[in-house]
Amino acid sequence: MNKRIEKLAKQAGYQVDMFGVGHWDMPECKKFAELIIRECADIASMNQHQYESTGVYVLKHFGVER
Repeated sequence: MNKRIEKLAKQAGYQVDMFGVGHWDMPECKKFAELIIRECADIASMNQHQYESTGVYVLKHFGVER
């Protein structure tokens, strides 16, 4: 897993258990993060939204308030 994704997962509250294993290590969680990143990359690549920055559009796309 990418160290940046791991850092963000920990910031979101991810914790490993006493065996050093955590839910973030599950393939489904890794795939979820990858899909979000790919969607953001697609939005940034298209950048046909000339009325606002790509960053603002990505936040709106995912329903995240600034």
